[in-house]
Amino acid sequence: MASRASRDVLRRGLSVLGLAIREQPRIFAVAVAGSVVFGVMVIASAYVVGAVVGDVVVPAVARGSVAVGALAAAAAALFGLSVLRVVGIFGRRLGAGFMQFRLQAAYRRRVTRRYLDLPLSWHQRNATGTLLSNANSDVEAAWHPIAPLPFAVGTLVMLVGAIISLFVTDWALALVGLAVFPALFTLNVVYSRRMAPRQQRAQRLRAEVSGIAHESFDGALVVKTMGREAQETARFAARTGQLRDALISVGRLRGLFDPLLETLPSLGTLAVLVVGAVRLRQGAITVTELVSVAFLFTVLAFPVRAIGWVLAELPRSVAGWDRVRRVLDATGEMSYGDVTLDPADPRPATLGFADVHFAYEPAEAHLPGTQVLGEVTFTVPAGRTVALVGPTGAGKSTIASLAVRLVDARSGTVTLDGVDVRRLTAGSLSGTVALVAQVPFVFDDTVRANIALDRPGIGDEEVWAALRLAEADGFVAALPDGLDTMVGERGASLSGGQRQRLTLARALAGRPRLLVLDDATSAVDPRVEAAILAGLRSAGPDTPATSILVVAYRRATIALADEVIYLEQGRVVARGTHPELLATVPGYADLVTAYEQAEAEGEQAGGPGGRSRPYEPVVPLNSGLDVEVDR
Repeated sequence: MASRASRDVLRRGLSVLGLAIREQPRIFAVAVAGSVVFGVMVIASAYVVGAVVGDVVVPAVARGSVAVGALAAAAAALFGLSVLRVVGIFGRRLGAGFMQFRLQAAYRRRVTRRYLDLPLSWHQRNATGTLLSNANSDVEAAWHPIAPLPFAVGTLVMLVGAIISLFVTDWALALVGLAVFPALFTLNVVYSRRMAPRQQRAQRLRAEVSGIAHESFDGALVVKTMGREAQETARFAARTGQLRDALISVGRLRGLFDPLLETLPSLGTLAVLVVGAVRLRQGAITVTELVSVAFLFTVLAFPVRAIGWVLAELPRSVAGWDRVRRVLDATGEMSYGDVTLDPADPRPATLGFADVHFAYEPAEAHLPGTQVLGEVTFTVPAGRTVALVGPTGAGKSTIASLAVRLVDARSGTVTLDGVDVRRLTAGSLSGTVALVAQVPFVFDDTVRANIALDRPGIGDEEVWAALRLAEADGFVAALPDGLDTMVGERGASLSGGQRQRLTLARALAGRPRLLVLDDATSAVDPRVEAAILAGLRSAGPDTPATSILVVAYRRATIALADEVIYLEQGRVVARGTHPELLATVPGYADLVTAYEQAEAEGEQAGGPGGRSRPYEPVVPLNSGLDVEVDR
């Protein structure tokens, strides 16, 4: 079983190398040409050294004098061969390095591009640390054997040339070579088979260590506030300890095989000298030939190791490639149509949901999906504001994701201006709709860069207009460098409300015809929130005509909406104006009142703005079940 697994690793590893050669054939050819030049010069050097010893040194010792011309010719020959060897080494290393780094860069781009193409549901099933490992260490591992590959190919050519040279010189010495060279290759194969499971385990543990580290760093606030520093440190230490042990196991195996790989050529040289001395006494060979063969065995020891380096790295390469290919072969990316909406259309868009059903995919294929929405039908008319209200788990954020097509409905249709969003081009969709999510995200860049995002047509004038509309121009003007102020990683230098207003300004700068606010102003003072929403409703010179779908919790926000959609258990149970629902839907009235009470208690405890988001009470639904995660 182990032998079959090792052969499988060898076969798959060679297929990965074949893929690399097919992708970079010219660079590989240059590198192999340099390696072949080096190999030929090694063989030639052996015979030149033999000639110098047999034809120059030995006669000089016998005569008691040195022939200057012969010595100069020998020196010139050795120097010329050395220059050619340097040229071969330069071509081999330059080509191999260029090929390896080009492949790594290309596949990092492919993996990252694939991440952006895959739907949100796929990312939810994969840890961020694992994805970082796929794009970094796994890509690096997949193409790590490329560096010694041209050397190994050139070495094979050199070995064939050496065997032919041995047979031309003397059959007995050739038999020694036939015994030593296959033994070296066999030892390398055994080494690779033993190394395969160790390298695969080490590569898997590298990804796990990366995942734990990213999770701990990303959740630093929770770790510190919950006093979990020691536990997280212990969790990380346990996995790094496993990685340490795996790498030590790799090192021990190398420590065992390296001396054997070094010793075998030396034993071959010794055998050549013993057999050669006998053949020399018999007159079958000359001193020149004996010295040439002995020197050849000596200099071949290092190049032959290149084959071992490739074989030893194949298991790690296969492990890395399997993890990279899992991303590249992942399915489920959204396909876009060819219908475009007029980008110059100044009118607000109309959003429609018609009998929409949605279920989140399970973490494992054999598990059932989580049903979130069923029979959802409503419309956001052009230029109107519609508020989504419901208890935790009612499906509000899912509706927001469907509106901007982060996910697709299982059945039913979501339309923009009467066109199914699945028929729209990607550019048409992103140019028409903008989402401001629950959790604001800003890049570690300037205020200007965070709002403009290098989009054409968005200069400082448009940035300031968006900031004014988001009620953010005042605090941005007060920053040390204004628009050029660096906001830090995830906007660390800004408050929660300031981050929310920046992300809102980012969305508004693109002048969307439909704006989806998923609880996007919860960290903003209620008076500022009211001013923002009122500004969005009144179109003017700096205000784009926009339809608004808002996930709302505050009574003041809900009251600004033209219509309120009340959700329970992923279904629309009531719709109407805020006063109508307060008077006719007890569940709605209880929920809004609970939000108000929770927010008032939060302000009394921490002051205005002290809470980043009002408490969402878990309201008993008709089934008697409490849903604790807002999807």
